[in-house]
Amino acid sequence: MNHVLRHITLFLLLALTVAVPIHSVAQETEPPKKENFDAKSFIFGHTGDSYCFHITEIHEEPVCVWLPVIVKCKDSGWHCFSSKHICELKEGETYNHKGANFYISPINADKYPGKLVEVKADGSLSRPFDLSFTKNAFGIFFVCLFLLAFFLPAARMYKKNPMAKPTKYQGMVEWLTYMVLDDIIRPNIPEKKVKKFAPYLLTAFFFIFFANLFGLIPFFPFGANVTGNLSITVVLALLTYFFVNIFGNKHYWKDILWPDVPIFLKAFPLMPIIELISTITKPFALMVRLFANILAGHIVIMVLMALIFIIGGMYGAGMGGVMSIVSIFMTIFMTALELLVAYIQAYVFTILSSLFIGMAQHEPEHS
Repeated sequence: MNHVLRHITLFLLLALTVAVPIHSVAQETEPPKKENFDAKSFIFGHTGDSYCFHITEIHEEPVCVWLPVIVKCKDSGWHCFSSKHICELKEGETYNHKGANFYISPINADKYPGKLVEVKADGSLSRPFDLSFTKNAFGIFFVCLFLLAFFLPAARMYKKNPMAKPTKYQGMVEWLTYMVLDDIIRPNIPEKKVKKFAPYLLTAFFFIFFANLFGLIPFFPFGANVTGNLSITVVLALLTYFFVNIFGNKHYWKDILWPDVPIFLKAFPLMPIIELISTITKPFALMVRLFANILAGHIVIMVLMALIFIIGGMYGAGMGGVMSIVSIFMTIFMTALELLVAYIQAYVFTILSSLFIGMAQHEPEHS
């Protein structure tokens, strides 16, 4: 234990010897004008959606991958242009396209934060119908293309020669598929219905899993916080909702609308109301659980990084150097934990979806 503490102490002293001279040189010259660090914009700017991929800066010039902006305004119709025109605007500037003025509302704005807005002639703001190919939209397409490229070649090999000895790649794909099929889907869905619902559940698991993993890689074409976006988890939860309720059998709907309870409870339809509400709360729980866990993990990592600038701005470069060491170690730990969370959240979403679907497919037991 003493050996470990001695190494940690030497490491901190080394950081101080590097940070303190930098701080001393800064004190000898005229200090530059400091800008307050906006932690909110830093954190939510990285965890939220965006109209471009910001890679780095060279000589204070941003290096970005610009994505297409596609919007429809009530007065001027459709507009399509590169996000470069709006992402490089300075404060107070707008971009004019076909007579309409656009800009991206700041993250800390009270109205439409981080969204593209149109500035009317009278100065009022309007949110156009937005079909832009944003960072999260790119992330969705990228995950889908990756899944197609990962699974289709193995499927073609099996179809071309089903009796051939599987390659290592085929064995890996088969192991991943049967892991989900045997451990998650089959225990919760009646065997004769597995083939019907397995394609959706397998797709949901691998989409969520790889989207979570790619969101932890901080460079292009990765880095999109896909499952940390509420609109995306809403769609995933609605898909489960439709599979549960559209394909639910007669026994499932009988238990909801005419449950086996005393007649006085049927006269006052309290139980059907409660059961109908439960059909909504189940996908709502799926939506919030996935969204909150993924977003929270990303926010914690960004907060740890922001602490370097906050502490450095408040107490100087020396404390900022010490804080950077602590922050980097904690960030590595949180990133490793997020790798586990990426699998757990895909597992939980799929197992609950299969459980809800299975409950809607079970037949009554006859004595």
